[in-house]
Amino acid sequence: MSVLHLLGSAEDGGAETYFTELTTALARAGVVQAAAVRAHAGREAALAEARMPTAVLGFGGPLDWRTPRRAARFAKAQDARVLLAWMNRAARHSPQGSWKRIGRLGGYYDLKYYKDFDALVANTEHIRDWIVGQGWPADRAHHIPNFARPGEGAPLDRALFNTPDGAPLLLGMGRLHSSKAHDVSLRALQRLPDAWLWIAGSGPLEAELKRLAVELGVAERVRWLGWRTDAPALYRTADVCVFPSRFEPLGNVVIQAWAHGLPVVAAASLGPAALIHDGADGRLAPVDDPVALAEAVAELLSDRALRYCLAERGRARVASRFSERVVVSAWRELFAIHGAIHGGRPAGDR
Repeated sequence: MSVLHLLGSAEDGGAETYFTELTTALARAGVVQAAAVRAHAGREAALAEARMPTAVLGFGGPLDWRTPRRAARFAKAQDARVLLAWMNRAARHSPQGSWKRIGRLGGYYDLKYYKDFDALVANTEHIRDWIVGQGWPADRAHHIPNFARPGEGAPLDRALFNTPDGAPLLLGMGRLHSSKAHDVSLRALQRLPDAWLWIAGSGPLEAELKRLAVELGVAERVRWLGWRTDAPALYRTADVCVFPSRFEPLGNVVIQAWAHGLPVVAAASLGPAALIHDGADGRLAPVDDPVALAEAVAELLSDRALRYCLAERGRARVASRFSERVVVSAWRELFAIHGAIHGGRPAGDR
């Protein structure tokens, strides 16, 4: 008996990264799994390393009838008891069968793709409440947050990116998309003349953001790192994580930064505002307010003890609510309810 994960995205983004993190964590906990994914060399390699049976399917548009059929054959071959669909494209191609179908929602998705599913899982309480508000039965709507765990990777030599050793270093993580508001970070940097900014991510606004950096006169202090697979090393290298997203249902960067001992200054969009207790375990600034963002960052850069205090409290939040042990245990319980596994032993933090 097994759980079959379906992921129809070929992008490099937060949800896709967490797909790999959760499936490998479940594998460490002994959950029998398989995966059906869209072609992506890096993701396929990670699944192979976890020794997870994997089918590469097309996950095309609405006229793609082959993917559901192939997914059904693969599910039968793996004796799947649960199909877990990650996002809308996967849900659309999830075949009906003797298995239960569960949708994993990391945002406010159109629920038409999840018609006749047996359960939905939201990664925030607000999304779960929204699902119920759309008419979904409350007893089939669940909340299981994302987890964060410290990864491997020593701090990087800043000279790799031509950055002075003694300069205050800010780290921005996320796709180069308007929702991530990297433009706000650039405008805040204009008010932090001694700081440098590393931005890790790729996306459609790269050229526009680079032009803005030049216009603001900060281009010499910005390093564009592109999509990275060494996030733990980046978190351990920086002094402050800046996360000014305009729209963010959860804010996985916040809990990842906490897990690696990095203090966070975030915009008070939905997810970060629910995660961060301002002044206790992080700092919040109004959305689209580079002045307030810069002031909060400056406060942390000028006070090493405050940075340490916020980081340690964030680390404690991860241990209590967002650890691998807590989250994997919740998924095991859900899978057991739907007959994919027999009972469940909590997975220890590793």
